[in-house]
Amino acid sequence: MTVAVDGAAPKSASPARRGPLERIRRSWQKHWYAYAMVAPIVVVLGVLVLYPLVQGVYYTLTDANSLNSARTIGVNHIDATYEFVGLHNYTDILWGPTAWDRFWSHFIWTVVWTVACVTLHYVIGLALALLLNQKLRGRTFYRMMLILPWAVPTFVTVFSWRLMLSDSGIVNTVLGTLHLPQPEWLEQPHFQQLAAILVNTWVGVPFMMVSLLGGLQSISADLYEAAEVDGASAWQRFRHVTLPGLRPVSATVVLLGIIWTFNQFVIIFLLFGNGGAPDAQILVTWAYRLGFGQQPRDFAQSATYGVLLLSILIVFTSFYRRWLARNEQV
Repeated sequence: MTVAVDGAAPKSASPARRGPLERIRRSWQKHWYAYAMVAPIVVVLGVLVLYPLVQGVYYTLTDANSLNSARTIGVNHIDATYEFVGLHNYTDILWGPTAWDRFWSHFIWTVVWTVACVTLHYVIGLALALLLNQKLRGRTFYRMMLILPWAVPTFVTVFSWRLMLSDSGIVNTVLGTLHLPQPEWLEQPHFQQLAAILVNTWVGVPFMMVSLLGGLQSISADLYEAAEVDGASAWQRFRHVTLPGLRPVSATVVLLGIIWTFNQFVIIFLLFGNGGAPDAQILVTWAYRLGFGQQPRDFAQSATYGVLLLSILIVFTSFYRRWLARNEQV
């Protein structure tokens, strides 16, 4: 005879939740080799990136400059005398009496500069990638020649363009031969900005071209054959096959291009020198001028520009990634 017992069977006792120290200890025992391999990189990044970043953020809360910072002159050591000022540097840069001349005008030009350069990089790079993806005689030679602007050191490229854009350079010589106006590329404000975009486009197109060419070669030829069989035109094949196939590569290279161009220091600095062409100075070169290109050197204001630059890029990257994720779900 079987006796039925009412009620559910007792549950087995759940294991006690481990504390953070216990989880760290078990993780170390299990993955100690990985931690040992990563540790040198973490130390280097901490010394080269984290420590300067923390010190820079601290400087933004002070009035530090080259006159009140700690320094050693001969055998004499002078202690720092700068004071804590809170968020005064941020409010002064963003909303101070001269905020337009010191920040907002440079910010707007930096945005225009970034949008113009990245757009030209992508459009010209995609056109060249589509051309080199075709079966052409001498395609390898063309690829090598088009990648040269990227392979040549940047300072060599910029100095070469500086010579070509001078008043007696080859650009104005050709324009004069064609009876066209010969602008002062390195003196007039608007032409200085145009010259900066021109040089940066020359330098940046090869990277975009190579990246997009790799993306084109990863698209299956069967998709083009199927679209051609269905009667799709060349434009329809480009719009519905090429562009969707390039979306992952395009998203990455455009993001990298925006970050690099927004922080592009070398081209403007070498093309116009320190403090030259004030209307063509983007935020990063202006921050350098405040911290190292004037007397007294304003470390606090320069560091504040750096933190603002980092904040702008973090916010933009977050919205950009969300926009990409939302478009992929559609």
